[in-house]
Amino acid sequence: MVRKKGSLILCGAFLFVAWNALLLLYLWGRPPIGRPAEGGGAEPGGQEEWGLGRGKGGRVNLAGEVIRLAEEVEVQLETQKKLLKQIESHRAVWARQKDVGKREVDGGKEVHEVVVQQPPKTPLPAKNSAGVKEQEEVRLPAPTAAPGSKSDQQQAMETKEDVTNTKGPATGPGAQVVIPILVIACDRVTVKRSLDRLIQFRPSPELYPIIVSQDCGHADTARVIGSYGDQVTHIRQPDLSDIRVRPEHRKFQGYYKIARHYRWALNQVFNTFSQSTVVIVEDDLEVAPDFFEYFRALYPILHSDPSLWCVSAWNDNGRDALVDPSRAELLYRTDFFPGLGWMLLKEMWEELEPKWPSAFWDDWMRQPEQRKDRSCIRPEISRTITFGRKGVSLGQFFDQYLRYIKLNTEFVPFTKHNLSYLLKEKYDEKFVKEVYDAPLVKIEELQQTGALRGPRPYRVQYSSRDSFKVFARNLGVMDDLKSGVPRTGYRGVVSFLYRGRRVFLAPPPGWTHYDTSWS
Repeated sequence: MVRKKGSLILCGAFLFVAWNALLLLYLWGRPPIGRPAEGGGAEPGGQEEWGLGRGKGGRVNLAGEVIRLAEEVEVQLETQKKLLKQIESHRAVWARQKDVGKREVDGGKEVHEVVVQQPPKTPLPAKNSAGVKEQEEVRLPAPTAAPGSKSDQQQAMETKEDVTNTKGPATGPGAQVVIPILVIACDRVTVKRSLDRLIQFRPSPELYPIIVSQDCGHADTARVIGSYGDQVTHIRQPDLSDIRVRPEHRKFQGYYKIARHYRWALNQVFNTFSQSTVVIVEDDLEVAPDFFEYFRALYPILHSDPSLWCVSAWNDNGRDALVDPSRAELLYRTDFFPGLGWMLLKEMWEELEPKWPSAFWDDWMRQPEQRKDRSCIRPEISRTITFGRKGVSLGQFFDQYLRYIKLNTEFVPFTKHNLSYLLKEKYDEKFVKEVYDAPLVKIEELQQTGALRGPRPYRVQYSSRDSFKVFARNLGVMDDLKSGVPRTGYRGVVSFLYRGRRVFLAPPPGWTHYDTSWS
C-alpha cells in the first residue's frame, strides 16, 4: 500500500514538473512583445498596451520582458497549485466512496465487501448478411455481493435506515452500485462536447459506464462516438424507418422517433445490460464537475422513498438571477418532472415501459396517471446545461430561458452530506412551515426598491391560473403548467430568488391538489 502511494506521488510530481517545463518552453517561444503574430494578426492589446516592453528605437527591453515572463509563470504556478489541491480533495472523496463498500458487523470480526466486476471489452454492433447492423449482447459490470451477504429486502431496509440516521455517506447497497450514463444521440457531431465533459469528470469507468445510444444512422456522428474507443459503449437503434402517424402529426415525426428510441435504449440498459438504475442525458447536455457525485449521493434516497420517482440535475428556473450562488448544496423536491439529466430505477421502468407513449414522452411523464403524486429531486443550481438550440422542438424556450441557465462550477461533496431531509415525512413539514411563515407581500412591494427590508424570504400568493401566469411573468420565472403543475413546483409552490431575496410563489394555505384544467 505504501509503495502504491509512493508511486502515485512520484507520478503526480513528474506530471507537475513536466507540465510547468512545457509551460516555460511555450512562454519563451512566444513571438516578441508588440510584434505581429505569424497569422498576420497583432498580439492582444495593440502596440500602445504592450509598448512598455520596448526601449528607445523600438528595441525590446529585456529586463521588462523577463519580469513579465516571471509574472506569467507565477500566475500559472498558482493555477496549477489550485488544481492540485482540487484533485487531492476529490481523490480523498473517491477513496472514501470505495471504502464505504466495506461494512464491519457490530461487535464482530466479520467483514463483508461489495465487489464490482471489471467490465469486459464491449463489442460494437456487427452487420448481418443484409448489411443491417445488429446489436450483439453486451454485458456491463454489475455489483456482486460476497458470500453471506443479506437479502435484497434486508438491504433495502438498511438503506432507508442509513439515509435517515447517518450524518455522512450512506453505507447501504447504493454505496457501490453501478450507475450507467445513457447518452441519447442522433445526428449532432457536437455530442463530443457532452462526452468530453462526462469522461473528464467521471471518477470511475467501472462504476459509471457510458452507453451512447444512437438513432438516425448519421455517419459523422457515429465516427465521433467511435473515436472514444472503449471509453464508451456505442449501440445503434436498429429501426430507422418512418413511423405511420395521423396526417396532422406528420410535422411531429421527430417526436415519434425520439419516443421509440428512448424505449429501445432503456430496454437495452435494463434488460440486455441487466442494470438496476440509469442516468439519462442527451447529446446536447454539458455536465457539472459534481454531476456524478450528485447522483451517487441521491441514489439511496430515490431507492428508499416510494414517494419519489426520479432525480434530476435540472432546475427549470435556474437562470443566474433566480438562484442563490452561495447555496450550491441546496436541493428540493418537485412535483414537476424536470428531465434533462435524470435518474430512473429499473422498477420504475418496468411500470412505465408497457404503456410508454408513441410520442411526446416527457409531457406524458407529467400526466397524473404516470406521476401518481410522486416527486423528483432537483438542485438549486443545475448540474446540466443544454447547448442544443437546433432540434425537433425548433429552439422552443431556448432563446428565452434555456441559454441563460446557470451551470454549477463548485464541487459539492454530496456523499458526505446528510440528505435525509429530502425524505417526504421530514421534508413536507419543514417546507410548509417555511413557506407559510414567510410574510405575505404584494408583487409591487417586491418590485419597488426599498419597500422591503432584510434578507428574509417573502411569499406572493396566487389563486387562479391567470394570476399565477401574471405573477410568474412579472417575476421572471417560467409561467407554463403541465397537467396543472408549474415548473419546479412542489405542493403548488415555486421557490426562487428575486433581486437577491428568496420568494415563494404559492397558493393559499391548505393546498391539497393540482387542478389539471389549468394546463
